[in-house]
Order: sequence, then C-alpha cells, then structure tokens
Amino acid sequence: MKTLGYYNGKIDELEKLTIPFNDRVCFFGDGVYDAGPSRNYKLFAIEEHIERFFNSATLMDIEIPCSKEELKTLLEDLVKKMDTGDNFVYWACSRGTGIRNHVYEKGPGNLWVMIKPDKLDTCQKPIKCVSAEDKRFLYCNCKTLNLLPSVLYAEKAYKAGVDETILYRHDGRVTECAHCNCHILKDGILYTAPTDDMILPGIARAHLIRMCKKLGIGVSETPYYMNDVWEADEIIVTSSSHVCMYVDELDGKKVGGKDTATLFKLRDALYAEICEATA
Repeated sequence: MKTLGYYNGKIDELEKLTIPFNDRVCFFGDGVYDAGPSRNYKLFAIEEHIERFFNSATLMDIEIPCSKEELKTLLEDLVKKMDTGDNFVYWACSRGTGIRNHVYEKGPGNLWVMIKPDKLDTCQKPIKCVSAEDKRFLYCNCKTLNLLPSVLYAEKAYKAGVDETILYRHDGRVTECAHCNCHILKDGILYTAPTDDMILPGIARAHLIRMCKKLGIGVSETPYYMNDVWEADEIIVTSSSHVCMYVDELDGKKVGGKDTATLFKLRDALYAEICEATA
C-alpha cells in the first residue's frame, strides 16, 4: 500500500477511509495520539511510544480498546503492508462515538492508525526559528488531539519562512516548540525543560538525555529562559522524526555555532542508535 489508514479494524488507503460523523474527535478533538518512525519495516522505540500513549489516555480518562502488546503487534503488522519500510506511523484513540455532549459516557474508544512514507531526517542542515509566547493550557504533558495552538504556531513559522516556533511562557521560561522539544547547550552541559505539565515528555528528548549521559555530557533538567537561549552555545530541537536538529537563526538573528563538536557528536550518535535498532 502507498498509504494506510486503520479505523476500528477497517483498513484501506487513506483517501478511501472514513469515520463516523459522531466520533467525539470531530466536535471536541477528544482523544490522544502518538507517533514515530519506522525504518526497514521496524518501529523505533515502539515500547516507549506505546507507554506514553497509554499514559496520555489514563490522564485523559480514555479507554484504549486493546492492550499494549496487542497495539504493538497491530502496528508492526500494519507497517508490513506498506510498499516501503521507511514510514511515519501515527496512531490515536478518540474517546468514542455519540451525539454531541460535553459530558461523556465511559467505554472503549475508537482506534486510528495512519501510515505514510517518510524518510528519517539525518539533521545535516541547520534550521531557522521564530519565538512566540506560549498561550496553551496546562495539559502539555498529555499528547492530546487538541492541537489548534500547535497549528497556529506552526503557521506562524511557515509565514515567516522558517522551520519552527520556540515557545516561552509570560515570564520568559522556555517550554518547547510548536511540535518539537527544545534544548540548549551551554559550557558543555545540556539544559532541557523539566517534564512537568508545560511540555510533552518527548521520546527523542529521553534518548537525547540518555545519550548525553552515555557520552559524558552533563544534563540539567531545570527551567531555562529566553535570555539563556540567546546566550546558548547551541540550540537543539528534537522530535521522533528529527532526532537532533540545530538552530542557526532565531527571530532573524544568528544563534549557536559555538560548540559544534558536542552538537555533532550527539547528532551522529543518536542517528547511529536508530540505524542500529532498525537495521
């Protein structure tokens, strides 16, 4: 298959698959999701992604209609139906189906999967960013389908002709990006926001931290601020599909470029980790 869609057991090409009008996702964005890359028909860090998916569902009181092991098997089987082994794999669970009502009834949710061809980014070129105040609500640690703020911040970056938007709260504390985690390198130490309710605990973020420790690079999981970003040796942006991007321009001004040795050592080690796991 060129693309693949799955909805509660139905499988087809994406453009041929439909969902019920009364799926609560249509009215409320009422659901959770997760996503990650496959390479050579192998899903990278799939157990970590599924664990986060079920954690998000628990925090949102959503009942996923299968076990973790059943979901893993399903995703692995669906990837094998694709024409290529290099894909972006997305799955979601909406709360269920019913006439529009803010109050919900408990019961199994609706399970979605979307798979499309996509190559893993080797992050060889720097990206450009803009910054914006983070006005999202405080469920950022849950990977929910309520993504309108992320859509608007991504559109801000697109209109500015750049790649991402770095977000900060009213006091200047940096949280994350429109759809990635953000980190800085300063004096040989990686600074990354703590995993509270202001950021999504990224899988790539977790691998970045573990790789730093493996390579003897210090890690500080503490709040940092926009003035720290401007003074950083390097600005790193991570996601499951872009394991270690780096920023050379922010709001039209040059940034980073002061510790490329550490940056590239991390980038290359992270990419090698994925290649080894999906060989």
